[in-house]
Amino acid sequence: MSRAEHRISSVEVSQHRLHLQPPFHASWDTKPRLQFDATIVRVRTDSGLVGVASGDLMVGFAGHEHLFVGQDALALERHFRLLSNIDFHYGRCWPLDLALWDLAGKITAQPCWKLLGGLTRRVRAYASSGTLREPGAMAECAERMLAQGFPAMKIRFHRGDWREDIRALEAVRARVGTRLELMVDCNQGWRMPWDAASPWSLKDALAVARELERLGVYWMEEPLHRADHAGMKALRHATPVRIAGGEMTRQLHEFRDLIAGGCLDVLQPDAALVGGITGLRRIALMAQEHNLVFTPHTWTNGMGVTANAHLVGGLVDAPWLEFPFDPPEWGLERRDFMMTEPLRVDAGGWIDLGDAPGMGYALDEEALARTRVA
Repeated sequence: MSRAEHRISSVEVSQHRLHLQPPFHASWDTKPRLQFDATIVRVRTDSGLVGVASGDLMVGFAGHEHLFVGQDALALERHFRLLSNIDFHYGRCWPLDLALWDLAGKITAQPCWKLLGGLTRRVRAYASSGTLREPGAMAECAERMLAQGFPAMKIRFHRGDWREDIRALEAVRARVGTRLELMVDCNQGWRMPWDAASPWSLKDALAVARELERLGVYWMEEPLHRADHAGMKALRHATPVRIAGGEMTRQLHEFRDLIAGGCLDVLQPDAALVGGITGLRRIALMAQEHNLVFTPHTWTNGMGVTANAHLVGGLVDAPWLEFPFDPPEWGLERRDFMMTEPLRVDAGGWIDLGDAPGMGYALDEEALARTRVA
């Protein structure tokens, strides 16, 4: 095949909305969620191949298509630089990078995890809850996750008083013992636009950390405001519980500073929201060289989870990858409505990335037509 056959012929972006009834009560959002939006990006070549991805809204991308059309589809570093410029001036358009990696896999007839380094085709998942249940219901949920093969589970805090959060965590630990590794998302790093609550102080976070030590929690996520680098460093030195963060950090240089500053034990950037795969592979290797855990936070949809799984599988030794799953409020039929087959884990909690070219997923065109937003 000549190089000209792999020129980008078009970049198409479509928006889709699934109405939720009953609503989803996300722990990090004070408003019930009545809809779930998905952005789909398609990159076509003159040869007829199509790379697809999903993630953030692609705000500000319209009008920049000409920067990519006619260019070599495999010039991933070139495309990354332009997307970085767009990110600075407008919004996070990183789903295009993911679509380009899907396309690169199809051009080379290789799965993305092999193109990225080929470390492993299997990534183990942890069940990531999204709702705030009362202690007994939280314990039952954890038992269900254990029965389905998950080795670990993340529990959300945000009940207003962290002591109430601790009670839910205690109920889980009492029910499952040490059979399930537990992590906690403190939800203090950022807020929804309409949420004016203040984040915890360092002393608040330290008091919570002492309770998490007692309960054998593997990491505490986003325990402080995202800009409080000094607080993160101090907290990290004050507790044996690992400090995790970075899910909504916008710029790659911020991760460099977080690593150099000794602020985090666990780095959690999402390839669908920051840097794409092209940018985050730099951070993944930087984290590994500093003996830190790199495991993306990923709550877009199954396509976003898949992209992050390929990044992890190709490059790093992550203990687990986030798997958003909290039925009945947040099941696979909602999360992955845009896919022909939802992303699943096997009986041991593993995601098998397989050997299909690219990301290995496919769009449900009927569902996308039904949910398309004009």
